[in-house]
Amino acid sequence: MRIRGVRAFWLHVPIPEARQHTSDFGRARTFDTVLVRIDTEDGLTGWGEAKSAVGSDSANQSLVTMVEKELAPLLVGQDSREIGRLWEVMYSGSRAHYALARGHVYPVLGRRGLRISAISGIDTALWDIQGKRLNAPIHQLLGGRLRAEMPAYASGGWAPKEAIGEELLSYVARGGFRAVKMRVGAQDREVPVSAQRVAAARAALGPDIDLMCDAHGTLTTAEAKRFCRMVAECNLAWFEEPVASDDRRGLAEVRRGTDVPIAAGESEFTRFDFLELAELRAVDIFQPDLAICGGISEAQRIAALAAAYQIRLAPHLWGGAVMFMAGLHVAAAAPAGFILEYSLGANPLLHELTAEKPQVADGKIAIPDRPGLGLTIDEGFVSRYAVG
Repeated sequence: MRIRGVRAFWLHVPIPEARQHTSDFGRARTFDTVLVRIDTEDGLTGWGEAKSAVGSDSANQSLVTMVEKELAPLLVGQDSREIGRLWEVMYSGSRAHYALARGHVYPVLGRRGLRISAISGIDTALWDIQGKRLNAPIHQLLGGRLRAEMPAYASGGWAPKEAIGEELLSYVARGGFRAVKMRVGAQDREVPVSAQRVAAARAALGPDIDLMCDAHGTLTTAEAKRFCRMVAECNLAWFEEPVASDDRRGLAEVRRGTDVPIAAGESEFTRFDFLELAELRAVDIFQPDLAICGGISEAQRIAALAAAYQIRLAPHLWGGAVMFMAGLHVAAAAPAGFILEYSLGANPLLHELTAEKPQVADGKIAIPDRPGLGLTIDEGFVSRYAVG
């Protein structure tokens, strides 16, 4: 049961030119992530996923080094079942013995950023191993799924005003989605342009399809409030990341000025960031990214905060199949979980990395009962696209 080895692979997967899209992050020419593999002495293998950036086109060599050189030496030889203890060891480093003895954290300087992303991938891999060892899906280890299937929303929406309705309607047709998300903000240059695109989308979709908007944190507080006023008649399901994640008080000001639900969290690290969002009453919906926030262990704590503060949970699932399934398991077992993101951008890491493909039928995704994450990694795919 002891950990024999920890590896990390930067996967750098080209996207065919015809399927690339452009947003405020630039043109998405590749999809990148870090895949974490943990092997135990008794022959089990667990997989996790870590990201150095929310944008899908990013360099990841530093994150690979963090996993293999900084954290792996803390793990090799340790009992893979002791997931909670190992999380504290990675988070508090040389002072972990204080944290474990005294009941509160003593985090190292890297309590945000790459170290937490690396912990995220390792933690998820440990949960995958535990599920496989017990022949149980992770959601069962978290208390069991609350529902056999969950609604999903189609995530994309980059087209200009003249084509946005057609683009979003094609999403509805592809999976029977009853909810879709589009991008707004800096990519439109001016707030009125974003508002016009939203109005065109709502006109095409009609009143019965939920419509979300994501600004990727690119608006000022004043611009975000103006946008909310301009789309007041469009009945948005939520407005995601209206302002930069560093401007939490600005986010709270936006929420106070509108009745459009506000969603955020994909760029946040650990429960401590989410606690501040809750205490500021800045959001209606938490969106932790399981490859960034601290993994499954920390996402459980964030889900508990959500329930305590009457905030809903909709994990950020723009990434590979491993982080997608990690988020699905957490959402399925969390009382606050209510919907899943399903990327409609070109994403080989979601659809080609594993033998199992996430399927949407009538706008819903079934919660699987396979052991662990429920995934079989295509190691040929890993070898083909691993950097270095």
